[in-house]
Amino acid sequence: MHGWDAGLLAAAATGAGTVNAVVGSGSLITFPALVAMGYPPILATVSNNVGLVPGMGSAVYGYRRELAGQGPLLRRLAAAAGAGALMGSLLLLVLPAAWFRAVVPVLIGAACLLVLLQPVLSRRRADGPAARPPRTGRLWWGVFATGVYGGYFGAAQGVLLIGLLGALTTDHLQRLNAVKNALALTVNLVAALVFVCVTSVDWTVAAVVAAGSTLGGLLGARYGRRLPPAGLRWTIAAVGLLAMARLVAGT
Repeated sequence: MHGWDAGLLAAAATGAGTVNAVVGSGSLITFPALVAMGYPPILATVSNNVGLVPGMGSAVYGYRRELAGQGPLLRRLAAAAGAGALMGSLLLLVLPAAWFRAVVPVLIGAACLLVLLQPVLSRRRADGPAARPPRTGRLWWGVFATGVYGGYFGAAQGVLLIGLLGALTTDHLQRLNAVKNALALTVNLVAALVFVCVTSVDWTVAAVVAAGSTLGGLLGARYGRRLPPAGLRWTIAAVGLLAMARLVAGT
């Protein structure tokens, strides 16, 4: 990789880390950049996934206050995310991507709608004789399915996760965003371990993406935590719709 390409990729990775911390969909910045540089799609996906792990770790660190008190739920959902990521990463190595890309825009569109409706859904869940607890069974399987998608492709998995969490829980959106970051880290870490063990990784690419995304994750956590719920909600929806449009254009 030439110095100019490394600089561009580092800038793209910083943007991706920032977007991942606040919303998700950072892969839609770095993956096209790698393909445009001439890297084969599978190698680009694998190397990008490995490189984004430190950035997601920095986002989790930045949201550590919002994670306080969420340990039991997070441990349960992390198991679902990890199991799904294992399946999805193995599918990436044996299945063509064309059929999967056809349904991804639909999933992202549905997730954006869930994010926008989250206040209404949460209000309905809290109404009645007693507030209803989170639907952990549905949530577990939903996170598992999102983990499969995240291990397979990953772009906009954060939008899917935040939509799912918002629909099935009543917590504050910033706290849900912290859980989303932790689950996305779990998915990418499991997938990265699989890729390192069974396929080739361009470690130069991974190192550049890691450096940029780590900085971006810290920046995204710092400023994303200051967004009011409505601002965060509309930011998530806007990025999700942009991701959906780019994926449709690429199919």
